[in-house]
Amino acid sequence: MSTEQASGLSWRERRRLPERRRKRKVRRRLFLGAIGLLVAMVVIFVGVVYATTDVPRPGDIQTDQVSIVYYSDGRTEMARLGEENRTDVPLSRVPDHVRNAVLSAENRSFYSDPGFSVTGIGRAAYNNVTGGSTQGGSTITQQYVKNAYLSSEQTLSRKFQELILSVKIDRNYSKEQILEWYLNTVYFGRGALGVEAASETYFDKPVDDLTVEEGAVLAAGLASPALFDPEGHPEEALRRWDFVLDGMVAESWLDSGDRDAMVYPAVRPRGEVALNNADGPEGLVLRQVEEELARSGFDESRIYREGLRITTTLNAGAQRQAAAAETGTLDGQPANLRSALVSIDPRTGAVVAYYGGADGTGFDYAQAYRQPGSSFKPYTLATALEEGIGVYARRDGSQPQNFPDREAPVRNSEGGECGDCTLKEAITRSLNTTFYGLALEVGPAKVADLAHRAGVAAEGPDATATLERNGVTGGAIGIGEYEVRPIDQAVGFATFAAGGVHHEPFFIATVTDRNGNVLYEQSEGAASRAVSAEVANDVTFALEDVPSYGDDELAGGREAAAKTGTTQLTDNDNKDAWMIGYVPSLVTAVWIGTDANEPIRTNEDRLIYGSGLPAEIWQTYMNAVLKGAPEMALPDEALIEGDNGDGVPSQGGGSGDGGGDNGDQTTSSRRPPSSSSPSTTPPTSEPPPSTSQPPPPTTTDPPPTTTDPPPTTTEPPPTTDPTQTSPPPQPTPPGTGAPGG
Repeated sequence: MSTEQASGLSWRERRRLPERRRKRKVRRRLFLGAIGLLVAMVVIFVGVVYATTDVPRPGDIQTDQVSIVYYSDGRTEMARLGEENRTDVPLSRVPDHVRNAVLSAENRSFYSDPGFSVTGIGRAAYNNVTGGSTQGGSTITQQYVKNAYLSSEQTLSRKFQELILSVKIDRNYSKEQILEWYLNTVYFGRGALGVEAASETYFDKPVDDLTVEEGAVLAAGLASPALFDPEGHPEEALRRWDFVLDGMVAESWLDSGDRDAMVYPAVRPRGEVALNNADGPEGLVLRQVEEELARSGFDESRIYREGLRITTTLNAGAQRQAAAAETGTLDGQPANLRSALVSIDPRTGAVVAYYGGADGTGFDYAQAYRQPGSSFKPYTLATALEEGIGVYARRDGSQPQNFPDREAPVRNSEGGECGDCTLKEAITRSLNTTFYGLALEVGPAKVADLAHRAGVAAEGPDATATLERNGVTGGAIGIGEYEVRPIDQAVGFATFAAGGVHHEPFFIATVTDRNGNVLYEQSEGAASRAVSAEVANDVTFALEDVPSYGDDELAGGREAAAKTGTTQLTDNDNKDAWMIGYVPSLVTAVWIGTDANEPIRTNEDRLIYGSGLPAEIWQTYMNAVLKGAPEMALPDEALIEGDNGDGVPSQGGGSGDGGGDNGDQTTSSRRPPSSSSPSTTPPTSEPPPSTSQPPPPTTTDPPPTTTDPPPTTTEPPPTTDPTQTSPPPQPTPPGTGAPGG
């Protein structure tokens, strides 16, 4: 048919023309041929890869890729991680209940699946295309393959290799053989590779003797050994343990009646392991590094297998000075004293130095929950500033005073009082009655909220809310009767030093593989505006007289803002003492206490106050680290004026009796026009005041002891109200005593 004739036909009629049909057939054959060729190539490729891929056995797996942890300069080594702790055992030695616990935790369909997870591979493929994480649920066979290949990179190509090997292994070996290989090579945490090493590490017994409960503990940690370690994260470990045992019941591997009767077994404390050669204070740094890596997607098996290069934020010189200040100051002091120091760059949140104790495998006192006493008063002041109450507003600091939410009267240290002190003078003299009343005036819950915004952890280790008791925050928050950690205080004060911007603290700057490829990097912790720049300015301005008030000035007249705190055990003894201070480029928090509620005294049997040994450690460390650094000015005036609260009229100056634990008093260099000058009579330099009721008993078990003793100081300056705290491991409700300044 000619073109002219065809042009007069409809579309359907033209499709039926012979020439058109022939062209369509040719195109279809070409398309199907191309598809067939592509499929054939893929099949041939997969077949070749399948045929030429060797199945690795446990003896073939390399485990000597040592990771190196560096200080912030990227050259000075802190530790090397990666020596092998592994003992292979036949599957016959692994009790059925231990095997079932592992299957419950990691792969309940192990005996029925083909060796790989279709959904896991599909998820990896989808995320590889969309740019998401390619990590998906892997079977035990896939995990064994991943371990054998010594790579945890989440890429589609690695998933393909994993799939090929998993299929080949599943077809060529029995499930029992695969499970044996897996159990002998999987990482259980604390440096233990394989179930036998893990059994010895966690329970000091061979795998043959593990109970159902103990087997479930080991299995529970496989998902993330650092984050499910029962010593560092008991609540998370318990939840995962419950998940494993409940899964065993669901799979009919465990009787429900037996399950209900089970309790979490005792686990050996973390001890020295060959994988961690930093057994001094740096060992506690490594613990924080590993946990931060785990939260960032690096599990312990990668750290101990893949030869990573981890650069921390810790300055090698600052870390040495922190240890020297701690041990030098505490040398010769009573052996029951414990101490912690945390130093942070407020501009970024980077942890510059970290001392949680001398024992790198022991309890970390930088994470201990203790009552901060008067060192918590800056948060109350900041809340008042947000409410329009300036630092020159006057409040009643007389004592004793009764408050509606408290049976016992609140007292100041050694009877110190001031009927009409400005808030700046009251915080310098650390008057408890002023700040208890101020907390009630602005709202205790608002003080707690501001402290949380500044960086005080909102949730304690037992997943309960901090800065409250039974869901209620009282006026006692104004004088530091609710427990916090040394690291909380460092982070919170860093927010004031940074002009009101809170940075999440962090320990890791970069992570690279052994070839230098960057896997992770961070130069600044997550930032958020916690308080206004004006509030931060005025808090800092109000704290500038504290160092000179306690004879704790920095060398060369360098300006610093600080606050001390002391907590009473009884009317005649203290139990916790704090010093937190900063310059614009560095914030340092120091705590001294004991493992339990014990008196803290010097080797001369003198009471320890915040302006005593803690201030001496702080001063020694800060002077050493800041030597030669350019001086940075602090605020020289307050920016928030006025008093929108319940002020008291000026009475021509405060009382001559001071409170607090800061030594000789200095007064503000800038006064409001309508206010008369504050009292210049210094407070007493003896012990802090007490309340009529002792603090409640502690409810947590004390952490293990260390051998770190405290330093000697000159006669300690006075403190204000004390309160009770509990031992480091768990936070407990605040007491009813008065915290010291």
